[in-house]
Amino acid sequence: MAERGQTKVRVGVVTSNAMDKTVTVAVERTVPHPLYKKAVKRTKKFKAHDKDNNCNVGDVVRIAETRPMSKTKRWRVTEIVRRAD
Repeated sequence: MAERGQTKVRVGVVTSNAMDKTVTVAVERTVPHPLYKKAVKRTKKFKAHDKDNNCNVGDVVRIAETRPMSKTKRWRVTEIVRRAD
């Protein structure tokens, strides 16, 4: 049997939990500006599967890449790192 590669893992903040069993997670990263080399923040939003509807807006969560669950959902919530205050 062939070995599987490492799954991609990201940490981000839940920005929406309005859908059933789905949350929107904003993942922020810093990249150097191509010309001026200053650190610039880039944000990308992922839809992640939250099977127990545990996540709330503001929670910091760890998400992992998985098989496609729907048209836009390709990530799942693996753990809640920190709850929102």
